[in-house]
Amino acid sequence: MSEIADINLAEPTLPVVTDRAAARVATILKSEPAGSMLRVAVNGGGCSGFQYAFDIIGERADDDLALEKNGITVLIDPVSLDFLKGAKIDFVDDLMGQSFKIDNPNATSSCGCGTSFSV
Repeated sequence: MSEIADINLAEPTLPVVTDRAAARVATILKSEPAGSMLRVAVNGGGCSGFQYAFDIIGERADDDLALEKNGITVLIDPVSLDFLKGAKIDFVDDLMGQSFKIDNPNATSSCGCGTSFSV
């Protein structure tokens, strides 16, 4: 794992990436340039106040948290990390379709589709 400024890596409240999510990210990154990573962020917006954003990027910021799992890297910026402490980043494939799903213990409510939340 890379050096991360001001974050205790042993802290049990760090977000986790499931094996299913890591496998899906690996599949997505196969068609991207070498060294690409998935950024997970929390932005203002959505019907509940905040929404999750997923983006493929090539460079890591100095203050990003880098979660490494099964050969892939998921990045989270410090502001988003405050909203994602203790969260589980998963990938689901069900009757509603395929999507990344975040089980966020900090969310007090969410919209019906699960893409936005409030704290």
